[in-house]
Amino acid sequence: MHRSLNPCSLYMVQVQLLRETSGVQPHKLIFEKEGVYLHTNAKRSNQDTSIPGFIRIVERAGLPALEWSPLEDDGRNAPAVLYSKKDGDGGEEDTNFDPGYEPDWAVISTVKKEREHVPVKSSGQWAFSLPLSELYSLRRSRFSLGRNFLVLTSRGGHPLPPLHFHRGGTRELLRALQRYIILDPSPLDGRLFLAYPQDSGTLPQSFDRLQFLDDGGNDLVSRFIHDPYATTFGGFSKVTNFFRAALRPPESPIHTRTPQDPSLPPQPDEEPGFELITCGVELGPKPDVTRGQPLDKWEEFLDSEGRVTCKEKIKELVFRGGITHSLRKEIWKFLLGFYPWNSTAKEREDILRVKTDEYFRMKVQWKSVSEEQEMRNSLLRGYRSLIERDVNRTDRHNTFFSGNDNPGLTLLHDVLMTYCMYNFDLGYVQGMSDLLSPILFVTQNEVESFWCLTGFMELVHQNFEESQEAMKQQLLQLSILLKALDPELCDFLDSQDSGSLCFCFRWLLIWFKREFSFEDILTLWEVLWTRLPCENFHLLIACSILESQREELIGSNHDFNTILKHINELTMKLDLQSVLRGAEAIYLQLFLCKELPVMVKQVLGLYVPPSSEEESPDSQASETQRLLSQSQEGAAASNSACGPSCS
Repeated sequence: MHRSLNPCSLYMVQVQLLRETSGVQPHKLIFEKEGVYLHTNAKRSNQDTSIPGFIRIVERAGLPALEWSPLEDDGRNAPAVLYSKKDGDGGEEDTNFDPGYEPDWAVISTVKKEREHVPVKSSGQWAFSLPLSELYSLRRSRFSLGRNFLVLTSRGGHPLPPLHFHRGGTRELLRALQRYIILDPSPLDGRLFLAYPQDSGTLPQSFDRLQFLDDGGNDLVSRFIHDPYATTFGGFSKVTNFFRAALRPPESPIHTRTPQDPSLPPQPDEEPGFELITCGVELGPKPDVTRGQPLDKWEEFLDSEGRVTCKEKIKELVFRGGITHSLRKEIWKFLLGFYPWNSTAKEREDILRVKTDEYFRMKVQWKSVSEEQEMRNSLLRGYRSLIERDVNRTDRHNTFFSGNDNPGLTLLHDVLMTYCMYNFDLGYVQGMSDLLSPILFVTQNEVESFWCLTGFMELVHQNFEESQEAMKQQLLQLSILLKALDPELCDFLDSQDSGSLCFCFRWLLIWFKREFSFEDILTLWEVLWTRLPCENFHLLIACSILESQREELIGSNHDFNTILKHINELTMKLDLQSVLRGAEAIYLQLFLCKELPVMVKQVLGLYVPPSSEEESPDSQASETQRLLSQSQEGAAASNSACGPSCS
């Protein structure tokens, strides 16, 4: 009957049944510690809070449980306040702001201005009770500039918010827990301890084993296996799908190992197919990177029939400096696949004619739908409603889309509606109007902008799929890169329940469209469309931005809320050229590392399986060597002209 209940609910049901049958409420307090703060998850309430409270081990009707309750429940203090200071003294910071209308992803913050008549979850509702029989694992971490925090996982994988011990006490809590359970270090993570009943047959471990907890390492991989979506966006980010093969299930025997006992099973980094990103990666200095001037020549790259003779050289020049605005209309059509690079001028005329006919056939499909038909087609009606709403709010500051009855808005609407006919399974998703508007601004042509949009969507369409698998994977890949580049920053973000990097969601979804000026986005996108130096260069852009903000984030000791607010307020304040130089320098720094972890190589496209290493030359490496040489030669050399003879 209670099979669908989570462990906390099941425990309370058991206690309630005992109370009803016995008529008493047995209660024995085993352990209690004040100053334990619960950082609520933004997706579960309208307000983010840091709530002070008590952690306790309690026996109720003979059933031991770990419980947390806020201070206000004990009647000892006033209700918890928002944004409590780290020293536990309380305090309130007004960081609420009103983003106005935006889709859910658009404002990189989960903080919304409190509106009238909107109920806010009280701190008392965050109280929880976890029976110790249902405790699967715990992790104790300590950020070098901050406080200890403890993360619990139930055997059902139900997430519990991290508990922050502002006044210490984790060691005492763990000592008290050992009255009921055995805590054994996981061989996969030095900070992760697995919980076993005292009668499980596992040899008891001395409490001194808990001293092996350190400041580095990875998050709870077990929860990722149970629920990857909740794990990814709930603060447990440094896990990947191939951890599954390396994990031992809870019932498997656990072995421990010390440096003095090499006979025990190998550590994770010694196991085939499994690798931890640790602080031990020795990265060399970042190379100096020089940006070039925008590509301002085009005819010199065409032969007598109009065929592009130097595709790779053009891509290198675009990557190095972008494109002069007057040439964008032509070159973007190649970068986005509307025209093949090897097509002649005559073939491109034929392609344009065929694509024009195809576009208007699709446009007629939705234009010819009567009102009566549309009333019976809720999907199309929904797409139209979303498009009409978003079009009226897309880049209205740009003269091409400003004012009422603007023809640019009509084109934006019609192209998006036609895309729904082209890809009805995906249809229209909020954010796609942001991708189209710069393309339409550059081409100023309905047909060409449509087919350029389809080319762009080939690169990013998975970002908009309902499952969000692609977005989760990109956030995981970003965390892998950041862990190798800046483990201290990763630990800080983890300590503030921000390790999921969810504040980067908008960046990756629409390729930083809201972070830079309209003109800068034109340059950034054409750089990314070259797919140099790797397909995931947009992740390195995100790393570059985060590295540029590390001192502000760590130095100001931001909490979960203020991290989100700070990242959101970077909009239009970032210098694109500095970010691009930083991203390329990061790539070259990682590329030149001789002991780069395999997971990082996979993200960067540098990994070659050992069996095929000799048979398949690493073309990615040769591309990078050219970029490295080019960055050292300087901008002037990189912008040298290339005539028809180069191929």
